[in-house]
Amino acid sequence: MEHTDMMLIENLKQLRLPTMTAEFKKLAAEAASENAAYEQYLLKLAEAEVCIRSAKAESRRIRQAGFAALKGLDTFDFSALPSLNKQRVLELSRGEWIGQNYNCALIGSSGTGKTHLAIALGLAACRCGKRVRFFSASALVNRLEEAQKEYKLERLNALLEKADLLIVDELGYVGFSRTGGELLFRVFAERYERASILVTSNLSFADWVGVFRDERLTAALLDRFTHRCHIFEMNGESYRFKESAKRKKK
Repeated sequence: MEHTDMMLIENLKQLRLPTMTAEFKKLAAEAASENAAYEQYLLKLAEAEVCIRSAKAESRRIRQAGFAALKGLDTFDFSALPSLNKQRVLELSRGEWIGQNYNCALIGSSGTGKTHLAIALGLAACRCGKRVRFFSASALVNRLEEAQKEYKLERLNALLEKADLLIVDELGYVGFSRTGGELLFRVFAERYERASILVTSNLSFADWVGVFRDERLTAALLDRFTHRCHIFEMNGESYRFKESAKRKKK
């Protein structure tokens, strides 16, 4: 290996440019064969580094989000829920609502794809460069209660505040203690007009008081959450039930 190559590799490693380190010789040969200008060669080399870094950052955001599964909009069956506004959902997948600190609510009966859609929008947000955290409502409340007992609540809240989008799945499936409801309320309140929340629930807003066990607290939470919120009603026959019925007929 020539001394120049060795020095270049050493410098690129110190600058932490692994893709440029791996690709510079191949791209140099291509540039020479095409009689390309130095600027074109350097541009290709820089683009290769940026592309790989971007892909790794996206993978890291998706991994850190903690999704229950990976499901995209391409596998969501909009035809099974004709009342759902597909165009509005696709618009949300661009992520602009998160930058505007809007919220989103997916409300409806069980088995209609609320969690699937929440994950799909969360994945789309990750791909738009947004930081996302995904929790079931019960898991998040458990984390908050444990953190409070261990005097680590401030640290957990700081972690949640870093997320551009917090997804709270299945609100209403499991009830909370009064303390748990108050802790979750604080999370919602802290994010008001500062960062976005996406909630899925099988309960109408009027029934959320049964989850939080306090009328005044629930009213205050809903006042903040729905102030700037995209609301989708997703009522219909359970997709899982339909699939199970199809299998039984075979």
